[in-house]
Amino acid sequence: MKLKTLALAVGIALTLSACETATPYQPLQKGSAVSGGFTDQRLDDNHYVVTFSGNSSTPRQTVETYLLYRAAQLTVQSGFDWFEAVSRHTSKEQTTYINSDPFYGPGYAWGYWRPAWRYYGGYGWGGWGAYGGGATVSTTQQFQATAEIVMRHGVKPDANPRALDARAVMTNLGPQITLPSTK
Repeated sequence: MKLKTLALAVGIALTLSACETATPYQPLQKGSAVSGGFTDQRLDDNHYVVTFSGNSSTPRQTVETYLLYRAAQLTVQSGFDWFEAVSRHTSKEQTTYINSDPFYGPGYAWGYWRPAWRYYGGYGWGGWGAYGGGATVSTTQQFQATAEIVMRHGVKPDANPRALDARAVMTNLGPQITLPSTK
């Protein structure tokens, strides 16, 4: 009976950890309810490096959208009209986890020997443990987008395809921005 209760607790914990919500549009700060967010670093009067980091539930497109929105927002807040991305990069961190035994890790006391359990399911006996069945493989990926931007005053030049009107970007991307919940 204790084994069933423990297995149920492990299953619930794994289910809840898989329910992480995507990173909202927020500053990156420790202790926030959801990990990830934006940072910006001023290089000089009109140059900044802007970064947006998402968690494992945030798709690449969202991370890049939030980066552009933050660049536009920062441009307007700094009193400029348009900006250009001098450089831009999106990186992906991918991690794969293999969990074949929820009770005993790789440093188990008896070296390569590990206990294995058997259970009876709807189709007969199955193995669970180090030597068979029950292994789960999960892969997570996180994206981080970074751009160095230069901000300018006046009318955006039409001849420069990388120049973006900050207010237009905020207007167009605004409906796609999810702010943190206020609970």
